[in-house]
Amino acid sequence: MVYALILAAFSTIFTSELLGDASLYTISSLATRFRAGPVLCGVVAAFMGKALGAVALGRALDSLPVPIVAGASATAFLGTAAVIWRRPATGARSAEPLSSDWGRAVPVSFAAVFFSEWADAGQVATVALVARYRAPFWIWCGATLALTAKAILALTVGVGLRRYAPTHVVRYVAFALCLAMGILSLMAGPLKPS
Repeated sequence: MVYALILAAFSTIFTSELLGDASLYTISSLATRFRAGPVLCGVVAAFMGKALGAVALGRALDSLPVPIVAGASATAFLGTAAVIWRRPATGARSAEPLSSDWGRAVPVSFAAVFFSEWADAGQVATVALVARYRAPFWIWCGATLALTAKAILALTVGVGLRRYAPTHVVRYVAFALCLAMGILSLMAGPLKPS
C-alpha cells in the first residue's frame, strides 16, 4: 500500500508538473549560472518545503488570495532575472558554470523555486491526494521524488545549454524568460482549477 501511494503521488505530480511548468525554465536558467550540485540542493530543499506546505495546508493552499500568490511568484521570477542580469557572462561557450559559490547558488536556487508558483497543478494534486488517501507522509515522499526528478531533468537541459550555446545568448534568453514570467505573474496571477 505504501509503495502504491508513493507511486500514485509520483506519477500524478510528475505529470502535472511537466505540463507548462515555469520552474523547469527557472531551474534550467540557474544551471547556466551555477554548478549543478548547489542548484540541485537548493531546488530540492525548496521542493521539499513546497510539498510539505501543500500537505500541511491541505485545501487552504488553494484558497490563498490570488494577489499574494501572484506577487510571490512575480517577486521570485523578477529576482531571478535580476541575479542573471547582474553579472555579465564571459567567454563564448563554457563547459563549467560561471559561479561555483555554494553560499550564493544554494540560496538563490532555493528562493527562485520556493517563492514562485504556489498553488500550481502539482501542489493542488498533492492536496487532493492527501485528502483522498489520508497518508500525508507517503504523499509528501512521492511528491518530493517527482519534483526532484523534474529538477534533474531541468538541470540536464540547463547544463546542455551551457555546453553548446554561447553563454551571453543563454544569459539573455534566461533573463528574458524570467522577466516575462514575472510580468505574467503580476498581470494574470496563477490559474486556479474550477
